[in-house]
Amino acid sequence: MNPGIDVVGVYVRDQDEALAFYVEKLGFRVQADVGNGDYRWLTVQHPEQPGFQLGLFKPGPPVHDAATAQTLNAMVAKGAMPPLVLRVANCRAAYDRLLGLGVEFTQEPTDRYGTVDAGFRDPSGNGWKMIQMRG
Repeated sequence: MNPGIDVVGVYVRDQDEALAFYVEKLGFRVQADVGNGDYRWLTVQHPEQPGFQLGLFKPGPPVHDAATAQTLNAMVAKGAMPPLVLRVANCRAAYDRLLGLGVEFTQEPTDRYGTVDAGFRDPSGNGWKMIQMRG
C-alpha cells in the first residue's frame, strides 16, 4: 500500500453546475460519480495528474446538518475558503481561453514572484490561483 493523499474536496452549492464547470471549462475528467441515497460522491481529475482527485461535495445530510450546510455554503460563496492552485504552461493564454468560456476572474494575469498568476472563482465561489509554470 502506498500512503498519500488521494482526494481533496471542495464544497459546491450544486454538483451538476460544478461538474459542468470543472469538465467543460477547466478540462478535468470525471473520476467517480456515485449516488448513495441522499449523498453523491463526485470527483474529477486533471488529465495530467492521474491518481489525484478533486472532490466536488455538497454540504448537507448525511454529513452535515442543515445549519452547518448553510454556513458552509455562505462561507464558500464569500470566498472565505483557502484558494486552490492550478498550474498552467501559459497564464495569459489560459486566462484568454477561460475568459472566453465565461469564467469569473478576480484578478487579471499579473507578473510577480518571477512568474505570472491570475485569480478566478468557480460557480460556487471557490477561489483559484492560476500560476504559470517557471521555465
